[in-house]
Amino acid sequence: MKKNTLHQLLAALLFPVVLLYYEILLRVTTVGGLIQVGTVFMVVLCGAYGLVCWLLTSLFPSRKGRHIASVCLVTLTALPYGVEYFIFRQFGLFYDLNTITGGAADALTGFTGELIKLLFNFNGISMIILFLLPAILLAVFGRRLLPAEKTGARRRILAVLLALLLFGGARAGLLLNKPLNLLWTSQYNYQSAVGSFGLLTGIGLDIRDIIEGPDSNFEQVDIPVITTPSTETTLPDDTTVSDETTLPEDTTVPEETTEPTEPPLVFVPQVMDIDFASLTAGSTIGELNAYVAAQTPSMTNEYTGLFKGKNLIFITAEAFCAEVIRPDLTPTLYRLATKGIQFTDFYQPSGAGTTGGEYQNIFGMLPTNGGMSFKNTHDALNYFTIGNQLNRLGYWGKAYHNNDFTYYDRHMTHINLGYSEGFMGYGNGMEQFLTNQYPTSDLEMVAATMPEYINNQPFNVYYMTFSGHSGYYFNSNALSAKHADRVAHLEGTYSTLVRGYLACQLELEDTLTYILEQLEAAGIMDDTVICMTGDHFPYGLDNDAALGQLPYLSELYGYNVTTNLDKDHSALILWSGCLEDMEPIVVDSPTSSLDILPTLSNLFGTEYDSRLLPGRDVLSDTPALVFTRNYDWKTEYGTYHANYGMFFPADPDLELPEDYVDTIAAIVRNKVRYCAGVLDTDYFRYLFGE
Repeated sequence: MKKNTLHQLLAALLFPVVLLYYEILLRVTTVGGLIQVGTVFMVVLCGAYGLVCWLLTSLFPSRKGRHIASVCLVTLTALPYGVEYFIFRQFGLFYDLNTITGGAADALTGFTGELIKLLFNFNGISMIILFLLPAILLAVFGRRLLPAEKTGARRRILAVLLALLLFGGARAGLLLNKPLNLLWTSQYNYQSAVGSFGLLTGIGLDIRDIIEGPDSNFEQVDIPVITTPSTETTLPDDTTVSDETTLPEDTTVPEETTEPTEPPLVFVPQVMDIDFASLTAGSTIGELNAYVAAQTPSMTNEYTGLFKGKNLIFITAEAFCAEVIRPDLTPTLYRLATKGIQFTDFYQPSGAGTTGGEYQNIFGMLPTNGGMSFKNTHDALNYFTIGNQLNRLGYWGKAYHNNDFTYYDRHMTHINLGYSEGFMGYGNGMEQFLTNQYPTSDLEMVAATMPEYINNQPFNVYYMTFSGHSGYYFNSNALSAKHADRVAHLEGTYSTLVRGYLACQLELEDTLTYILEQLEAAGIMDDTVICMTGDHFPYGLDNDAALGQLPYLSELYGYNVTTNLDKDHSALILWSGCLEDMEPIVVDSPTSSLDILPTLSNLFGTEYDSRLLPGRDVLSDTPALVFTRNYDWKTEYGTYHANYGMFFPADPDLELPEDYVDTIAAIVRNKVRYCAGVLDTDYFRYLFGE
């Protein structure tokens, strides 16, 4: 083989090898799982992308030009891999393009100290070197490996054909693997795409998704009917039944009484007077209309209006999870969780960090545009937020946050949630009440703001807390240090980092204790509702955050966290003083943050249309369905993990319909499409005008 031909071959192989190096490095240092079917496609696609990179550099006429271009391209290619690595290390997930563009500036300015710690340590510097290593080696040794002569047109055509063959072969191969094919097409999500196909393919599919916009092609599905074993009493074969019943001789029949009985409750569909048939058809809006019209509404129930006219304190608690609730350590949280409506199987799906969880809590929708989802609502008609629903009933309302009021553009989004008195954060009023420390105190925020509304009944307030924010080191977290003595007895039970997390969350415990004290002093405990859940799992506990490699989170949870639903299990508090003397209301079916809004709407007796919200009123008879942006889902009958295409039945002995899994998966795809359509079209403005 001629020397120049050999150099041409080495040059053509350079970029596929470098890209594969980046992909393997990112995979093994984040999600792991290199040995999987998706890896085969990742290797083949790296070959296709690498040949395209080689074609670009081959256009330069001189060896020096090709060398400089190759070094620059390899260096630029390393950038997204390095960025995603450090994002994953900090937040426990990959950030799609919308989330990066929507939150990168906030992260750089708001958490500079944490970023410095993340980058400038042995692990951080080592990873930076590893990502830059191909560019360094190429800069030093690469020029002599490149061909002296310019690449001919025939070789370029051959490279194009080979790249197309590799890409087409990969795409054809996906048709033989249903879960991966769904991931590429109708069940695309960035997290799983990067974990299966690699970062470059994930970015490419994300760009495709942004350009194409939301998929409005809803699938026609029927709710599956599950037949459970009969519980009717079976009479012996020799038993005869007649209209005449013979009683034992010593039995006396009580005299009939004519005491008045309460009329039976009449339940009606939770719908509004909207004639979808007369609305626009043949467009995205039309498809949304047709989809909603075809949905089965939930019915009113015995709990409808239970909280009618009551005050509401709605809290999204930073990094809160179920394991914080302990009778010994957090008696107030324990009281609220066990004396209110009890949720035994609740989830807060993580997909876009704090702003994603907050979006789910407030809007009852999945953040289908990642970190930009909440920001995209700043000029939308957010008709069904609980702020707007209660504002229409004349409630006094305000939203509060004890961090920078401009962070995630909350100064624009949170004034559009329907709270009559707007939004206050650090920078537009809250700073005068807070000690200058990290993190700031939830207790100080609530103590300063309760006097503003406690005498303005009925009130409706929202808190986004900050005290639970990572990191959880006693020497750098002011609130972990403040409450260190209260968790000292847990040494030997929990590691230092987990104790630091629990100590930090004690500021939230004290905050809720203060709230109850003030409600009791004002005599309005029975007239006030507290609704609280977290924004995401405590991702700050673990550096790598790969499923199956979460030692501190697993330590806190008490089991090895190996699935997304394991990771996202959480707690929902829904309490009012009026519930404490009632028979316990227990919701033991799978429930998620998307169910909060319809449940509150039913309990407060507001006017809403259950067909317009993808979650469910958990107190209705609507079948339970928890689903995530990754297309994982859970019902009362089992759990489905989309990445593996595997369904795990809750009761292996219960016979489900043959098409049960495919039907529920289609329902989930429709709900995700609906969430995307509502966000991207400002759908409620179309329905309800200004």
